[in-house]
Amino acid sequence: MKSDCTDKADILQGTLILLVLRTLEALGPMHGYGIARRIEQISRDVLQLNQGTLYPALLRMEQEGWIASKWGASEKNRKARYYSITAAGRKRLAKETEDWRRMSSTIERFLCPGLGSMGKELG
Repeated sequence: MKSDCTDKADILQGTLILLVLRTLEALGPMHGYGIARRIEQISRDVLQLNQGTLYPALLRMEQEGWIASKWGASEKNRKARYYSITAAGRKRLAKETEDWRRMSSTIERFLCPGLGSMGKELG
């Protein structure tokens, strides 16, 4: 059994869209590998993305119109699909950001004593 300290966290369901859109908004067009590495870098390797997670999500986001893609050459001069955020993607990012902030503040009330008077509410 692995210890909690050595486990790499899986991307929480529903947060991948937020992370990808925010990465593309901040850095501009990127290929899938670059998106994954940037998310891992920003999270200090806590969040790990594999191809089986990222590429189906990118396809779905493209089908939804939140991102667009075009072929280009990578830094190593290999053919790569570059993704960029669209206007619809910026709107979706705003919604995802608001949803995340609302959810995280709700969870924070459970974790921080005194913020939600949890003892009174549940007891």
